[in-house]
Amino acid sequence: MNATTPWQRGRLDARRGKPRLLFGQMYEDSDIEAEVLPSAGRVFCIASAGNTSMALASRGLSVTAVDINPAQVDYVRARLEGAAPRAGTADRFFKAGRRFLPLMGLRRSLIRQFLELTDPAAQIRFWRAHLDTSRFRAALAVAINPLALRAIYSSTFVRVLPKRFDRIIRGRLERCWARHPNRSNPYAWRFFLGTDPPDYSAPTMAAERIELLCADAADYLESCPPASFIGYTLSNILDGTEPAYGERLMTAVRHSAQHGAVVVLRSFMEPPPGESTEWAARDRSMLWGRLTIEKVH
Repeated sequence: MNATTPWQRGRLDARRGKPRLLFGQMYEDSDIEAEVLPSAGRVFCIASAGNTSMALASRGLSVTAVDINPAQVDYVRARLEGAAPRAGTADRFFKAGRRFLPLMGLRRSLIRQFLELTDPAAQIRFWRAHLDTSRFRAALAVAINPLALRAIYSSTFVRVLPKRFDRIIRGRLERCWARHPNRSNPYAWRFFLGTDPPDYSAPTMAAERIELLCADAADYLESCPPASFIGYTLSNILDGTEPAYGERLMTAVRHSAQHGAVVVLRSFMEPPPGESTEWAARDRSMLWGRLTIEKVH
């Protein structure tokens, strides 16, 4: 992977320095992977914060979790040994944003009332009446416009964000409220309150089923024998890389895949005209514009 990518630097900004923990939690709904990946066999996973790896291992899959950022690998290893989750750069960004919610009229008690709802129709009514206010829309437009984000994050990452990202994010949030019960959606609770829902149960730890490696994804897959994996979950790795790396990675996937292996890939980008958004809508984590699921033939 090119050294200019945020994943290899271990930094979402463009500054140099020791790699940092970027993600203490993952906003990727592993129920998608559980539905589309085979129920047994070996899968390749971008390690990130370890959530998806742990969820898949708890279902009986053998997981090879790979990340190019040594800080992420150390963090996942510590979690597998029993350490509690901690915040990374992205988590602190969300936490800072939550501090401003009361200034937008979104009191914590009001948000909690919203998150306790279980009926999507009621959620939409509540959202439009009490939360998606003009103050909230204006603040969001300032906070996540590309000019503001470039002051914090590298251009490699920001350039994949669509125009008027604030409007698009509001649309993705409303899409989630219209489909998924808030009360049981851990991603909504973490996004708005920084906590898990009441009665939430984390996946059973199955560390013995997880092989954890610090490596570039394409390098590693190129070194694997053919037919090594029955599935791949690649996070949004291509959001921070050049197109040439994406082509190389997918060639490496095809090289290492069994016939019919399933590939799951997410992106913040909007889908091209005509591409279905059904899987992105089914992901309860709300944030993705594209979620593609393909089979290797």
